[in-house]
Amino acid sequence: MTDELHTIIDLIRYGASRFNAAGLTFGHSYDNALDEATQLTLHALHLPHDLSPVYGQARVTLAEKEDVLGLFLRRIEERVPAAYLTGEAWFAGLSFRSDRRALVPRSPIAELILSGFEPWLGGREVRRALDLCTGSGCIGIAMAHYNPDWQVDAADISTEALSLAEENKARLLADNLRLVHSDLFSGLQGEHYDLIVTNPPYVTNDETDALPREYGYEPELGLRAGDDGLDLVLKILRDAPLHLTDHGLLICEVGDSERAVNALLPELPLAWVEFKVGQMGVFVVERRDLVTHNTRIAALAAEREAAGMAAAAAPGALF
Repeated sequence: MTDELHTIIDLIRYGASRFNAAGLTFGHSYDNALDEATQLTLHALHLPHDLSPVYGQARVTLAEKEDVLGLFLRRIEERVPAAYLTGEAWFAGLSFRSDRRALVPRSPIAELILSGFEPWLGGREVRRALDLCTGSGCIGIAMAHYNPDWQVDAADISTEALSLAEENKARLLADNLRLVHSDLFSGLQGEHYDLIVTNPPYVTNDETDALPREYGYEPELGLRAGDDGLDLVLKILRDAPLHLTDHGLLICEVGDSERAVNALLPELPLAWVEFKVGQMGVFVVERRDLVTHNTRIAALAAEREAAGMAAAAAPGALF
């Protein structure tokens, strides 16, 4: 059957058909079979990811075809995310190294970075910014890249993720970015920022357990966040005022846990961002509002922590 595949466009069409027939899940940078087949094909052929369609009819050699089909087979049989097969993911118009040390870059926050975080910043000056739970470093590095006058910190609890972020920092020459090993804010004592941006783990336990095979290649530490997905988010909301300047802003992604946030904190004035494709679970909140509602937020976070410690101490909890 594959003897009839002669051109780049033949391979892309064939790959997309095979991916759809195999029932693959698309949630890592690309959201459809055609885009994934295109990127895997171009990667195997050592061609740029934005190759002009005019080259679609270019013929491939037998060896090149075997390389492309080999990637297709791994994607189908092993369910490895395409970004891990190519070792590259595009985020906010920049090329990042991507592997199993961190989640594949895919946050809608990329759109906010490219828009200069307007209208949310409202023209306020940003001197220092923080990317909390940075993973591969994509958000922090992109902020640093597009805002060379900012001093950006990027923090994560995972030393493996930070090693990948370090490689991406060097790859994109982000000299105005500092990487920090920190469990949320614990390693940032005394630091203050005009803008904090965070994409923390927010997937519920049930959702994490039910994720398709592709997500099993990613570190669970970057996904799982308790029964409602808010175990870390509540801590961030509680502690962010200590690290924001007086007119500072917090931008946080919570995905489908948006409903849980609104249910727990209906009185907290959160502005939900409307992206080009609609609302995607990212909110913006002012420091002053976090301070006003800190007592309630702290109580919820303490309750959550106490429940977690009780569960860990229960007989048989380790088995």
